Amino acid sequence: MSEESPEGGGHEDDGAEALPAYAGRVLDVAELIPPGRVMTYGDVAEWLEEGGPRQVGRVMALYGGAVPWWRVVRADGVLLPGHEQRALGHYREEGTPLKEASRAAEGHLPRLDMRRARWDGGERAEGHT
Repeated sequence: MSEESPEGGGHEDDGAEALPAYAGRVLDVAELIPPGRVMTYGDVAEWLEEGGPRQVGRVMALYGGAVPWWRVVRADGVLLPGHEQRALGHYREEGTPLKEASRAAEGHLPRLDMRRARWDGGERAEGHT
């Protein structure tokens, strides 16, 4: 997601414009990510074998509000700008591994511990198309 609202768009068809097929596939992957785990924008694109990190990020910015948007993240583990506190609440609730910020870090916000939090699609990967 970008700095646009995670509330934007919905996964369900509400009678408005139809959800693009690629966007639907991205959102389906976001819904598969288990609580406490994350995938990067690039991981999602690689898993789908289509698009790239920017395309996944755009989908999440436009349509990600109806799925667990906080589980699709930047590769560096930095929390989503503009949505840090909301995402942090979800991470703490789900037990997502975090690296606590140093006192020198701006805002003292933790980062995701990507080594421990990253999910590769695991048991669900064999069924994807």
